[in-house]
Amino acid sequence: MSASETYTEATTGYWQELTPGVPVRFSATPPYRFGYPVTLPCGRILVLPLRQLPDGGRAVASLIANQASNLVVAALADHMATQARAFDAEIIVGLPTLGLAFASLVAERLGQPRYVPLGYSRKFWYDDALSEPVTSITSPEIGKSLRLDPNLMPLIEGRRVVLVDDAISTGATAIAAVRLLRKVGVDIAGMVVAMKQTNRWQAATAPLPVRAVYGCPLFERGEGGWIPLTDTHPDIP
Repeated sequence: MSASETYTEATTGYWQELTPGVPVRFSATPPYRFGYPVTLPCGRILVLPLRQLPDGGRAVASLIANQASNLVVAALADHMATQARAFDAEIIVGLPTLGLAFASLVAERLGQPRYVPLGYSRKFWYDDALSEPVTSITSPEIGKSLRLDPNLMPLIEGRRVVLVDDAISTGATAIAAVRLLRKVGVDIAGMVVAMKQTNRWQAATAPLPVRAVYGCPLFERGEGGWIPLTDTHPDIP
């Protein structure tokens, strides 16, 4: 299918600016073609590209933080820090990979001098006991594990933490992080993300509180573009 048939396009120009209104080439109401505009708490608009899922009949709105402009990442981090304050945590734990684009910025805005990153790669000094298997919607490869550097354990043992990620979709990474951190006696206050991508993660992650800057529904192919399925739209924050 061509871009005009799938109502999707290359994402090169996305995630680069915030605008006071919906740009003229995008629709502010369904059906949506190519982009889906979301309104941030500050009132500015961020247009997200629509990505067709492998089944061809559905699509999701997408955020790739390490391809976004500094302006967009900073604005999202500002709003994420506001949500993180509500959890009154002592330290931020960043989830790989794209959550690390926000974790240090959120920690800085909270007045914390550092954050604790989780990762996927195994260094030779790592302990396999400090790992949990995980898959995600964008990286479904088998055998990937979420890992904690044992040298960082003293920073989080017995402390109240907030998880930070770019988005939550299936909840698989969040669940793995909770399992991993509970092994070392961490008190997990909640999780903050830039985007809640549909609400399919809610049952899997309960009772973990999750707060977000904005949320997006699942989309279904319709006449002239993508139609949001309203019952899949997550609550915000």
